[in-house]
This record gives sequence, structure tokens and C-alpha cells, in this order.
Amino acid sequence: MAVQTKERSKNSGSLVFQVGESLRQAISSGQYAPGDKLPSEAELTEAHKVSRTVIREAVAAMKSDGLVEVRQGAGIFVLEPASLLVTSRRIDKARVSSDLEVLEVRAPLEIEAAGLAAARRSPAQEEAIFQCHRQILACIERNESIREADLALHFAIADATNNPLFRQHLEFHGGAVIPQSRPVPDPEPAEQTAYRKLIHQEHEAIAMAIADRDEEAARNAMRDHLRGSQIRYRDLLRNSRASSG
Repeated sequence: MAVQTKERSKNSGSLVFQVGESLRQAISSGQYAPGDKLPSEAELTEAHKVSRTVIREAVAAMKSDGLVEVRQGAGIFVLEPASLLVTSRRIDKARVSSDLEVLEVRAPLEIEAAGLAAARRSPAQEEAIFQCHRQILACIERNESIREADLALHFAIADATNNPLFRQHLEFHGGAVIPQSRPVPDPEPAEQTAYRKLIHQEHEAIAMAIADRDEEAARNAMRDHLRGSQIRYRDLLRNSRASSG
């Protein structure tokens, strides 16, 4: 029973990615036009044969990327592209501040998780981490959001600690664990790609240290990754204040 639970936990991150990609493709193909209501959470759960937690995480990521809007008591609606263009020029300072708070809470736990993963990971868990890492690169090459694949990687690292509380911590924050693919409004494509490649390189350092069973290097690589994210968000807030002043 314990082995089956770990297996389901390990696959959850990839399920979030798969559901998210399916819904994104349905929107981009025109199956759901701007203003259309997506199927209910219960209907999506049945259609994709996944848990409600997976559906909620996938929808949260799409909402954060500006693809859908969740209206309390009404449902999930596809956003108008025009409204995205209007709002994309403005930085939501409250949202960025909230993202920073999540990053600060994540740091000590995920740094320790990386070290424990290096000490405890099994060969299968190591492969799961590298599989998620390869999926992020595939998203970059297709010029797609890396959010779901990024989240799946952090879940895989948490699973490799063999302490379920690390994963529960990440699941508690849901999509906010990976705040945004790029913390700026309406980025240039080249800038977006460069940012995603930087994240990919930071992840690679973590994955390699875990594979080498180097606990100190794993902790340092995770610390550098999360510290870099915090610095980027603080710079964003600082630049926003300067431009508005």
C-alpha cells in the first residue's frame, strides 16, 4: 500500500501538466472561445480521470498565466485576448508581493528537501526528477509555458525525500508555488525564452547534485535557485516603484 501511495504521488505532477496542456490546446484550437465557460471541476475530473486536486492545480496555473478567470459560483471562463493586452502592460504589485511571500516560505523547506533527496532518492525517483527536467526543456523548445513542468519537478524532488510532508507543503500552496513563468508584464519572446533557459540551468544544477548524492551541493543549488527568484521579484517591485514615482 505504501508503495502504491508513493507511485500516485510521484505521478501527480505530470498529471497536472497533462491536464493543463490538454486545456490549453482546447483553448488555442478554438474549442473554447474567449468568454466560453469551461466544463465544471467535477466534469473535468471525470473527463481526465484525475483527482480534483490535479484539476485545481492545472486551473490555478492557467489562471495565473492569464488564460482563464474563475468566477465564484459561476465557473471557469476563457479570457478575452483584448483584455489581456490591456492589462498585460501593468504590474500587479500585490500579486508580486504575494509571490515573494510564497518564495520566502518555500526556501528553508525546499533547501532541506533538496539535501534529503540527495541522501535518500531511489533510482526511480532520480529518473522521475530528470524526466521532469527534460519536460521543461521540451516546453522551452515549443515556446510553451513551463509552469506545470516546473511544478512537477519540485514535486519530484519533494517525493525523493521520502517524507510526504514536503510534498504536502507544496500542494498546500498549489499554483502559487511556481508564481509565474516570467515576472514581467508582456515580455518579449526572446526575453521570455532566455528567462526559461536560466531556470532550466538552475534546475539542472539541483538535479545533478541529487543524482551525485551530494547533499551540500543540492542544498546550495536549491538555495541559489530560490534566492535568484526572490531577487528577480524584488527587482521587479523596485523598478515598478521607480517608474510610478
